[in-house]
Amino acid sequence: MKWRLQEGRGEAVYQIGVEDNGLLVGLAEEEMRASLKTLHRMAEKVGADITVLREREVDYDSDTPRKITEVLVRKVPDNQQFLDLRVAVLGNVDSGKSTLLGVLTQGELDNGRGRARLNLFRHLHEIQSGRTSSISFEILGFNSKGEVVNYSDSRTAEEICESSSKMITFIDLAGHHKYLHTTIFGLTSYCPDCALLLVSANTGIAGTTREHLGLALALKVPFFIVVSKVDLCAKTTVERTVRQLERVLKQPGCHKVPMLVTSEDDAVTAAQQFAQSPNITPIFTLSSVSGESLDLLKVFLNILPPLTNSKEQEELMQQLTEFQVDEIYTVPEVGTVVGGTLSSGICREGDQLVVGPTDDGCFLELRVCSIQRNRSACRVLRAGQAATLALGDFDRSLLRKGMVMVSPEMNPTICSVFEAEIVLLFHATTFRRGFQVTVHVGNVRQTAVVEKIHAKLLINCYEGRLQSP
Repeated sequence: MKWRLQEGRGEAVYQIGVEDNGLLVGLAEEEMRASLKTLHRMAEKVGADITVLREREVDYDSDTPRKITEVLVRKVPDNQQFLDLRVAVLGNVDSGKSTLLGVLTQGELDNGRGRARLNLFRHLHEIQSGRTSSISFEILGFNSKGEVVNYSDSRTAEEICESSSKMITFIDLAGHHKYLHTTIFGLTSYCPDCALLLVSANTGIAGTTREHLGLALALKVPFFIVVSKVDLCAKTTVERTVRQLERVLKQPGCHKVPMLVTSEDDAVTAAQQFAQSPNITPIFTLSSVSGESLDLLKVFLNILPPLTNSKEQEELMQQLTEFQVDEIYTVPEVGTVVGGTLSSGICREGDQLVVGPTDDGCFLELRVCSIQRNRSACRVLRAGQAATLALGDFDRSLLRKGMVMVSPEMNPTICSVFEAEIVLLFHATTFRRGFQVTVHVGNVRQTAVVEKIHAKLLINCYEGRLQSP
């Protein structure tokens, strides 16, 4: 059990009543009770909790009824406060992204006029227009028994963190075409484990839905689909939208296997298969107003395991420290604060790092004064985790988005010319020498000029000379 929890980064699913060769033999009721008791004692020894996910009867050559039980075993690793999963939320404008996140994180259904999304908006013009233009973060917790922990029973984010053993961080991205560059930045910079693509049942695949789907495929981000607003239209309209999605997912460019989730049993199977195969794409149909099928999405998110294995995590942690700067703030009595993701290594309070490159290509020394994750204090930051770092009285004007904070041992160097292999998905005009483009690499967003094109079959390779923004 210790090994399985380590491999699953704190989570493991046990199937009781299945032989080693996969034969479904099941257990009688008394045997099942004894097996669950044994599993509970094992879990107690390693400091884990168990939750029965589902039970089902099997046909086996026996007079007594026999069952198979699936059990989720969860233990927060000793070096972590909680298990963490980042989910980017994509979809066309007015598909209900912010409303769905408001319902999940606040614990209250929407009134049909957008009340649930008001707590998520960061700017006045977003409240007035009802459209997201910036990137915001929302958290949803699950305790060790798989119960939802959100703002309905916790007043602050710190309380949610303390009560949760698993934390889902939703990255709410913009749906309007005008803010597409912000959506691309969110997908490339914040390294989401997976994406949630929201499609409105009454409009189907419209607007930026195809572009967002293409971005997820191009960046190799696994995604699942949620069809929202099912309360607004007839059952036949919902079925037509689902069929339309299935056709798109099966096309040669996608090569996905759609899986419609209609029951709790489907949700458990979908979560397990989604983690094992990147081709499986679960589809949920729900309503943020009536709450229809909302519980199925919560079951799926609760069971969904981390999509990177422990070996990859260990390898990243052994590398030198590299922190990507995505946000810069000035906090009274704290000083300059930067937010972002630690892409490799380990960062501790008091570490001496260098930040850059500045306009003249230099890297400046600084010290990490304190660290916060999900609005609560944290002493150690590990590869793949997002956090905010306080830098004390470091001059904010020297910092900008897209910089990196690295270990001085890395001896960082900069480049102004690079070669890249590109796939031209869609372009309205001719892509030629001298063409100006915006390059998104991780948290770096930079204008560049195409200097040379080496023609290839289907794939072009170009050199880009970076210009100052």
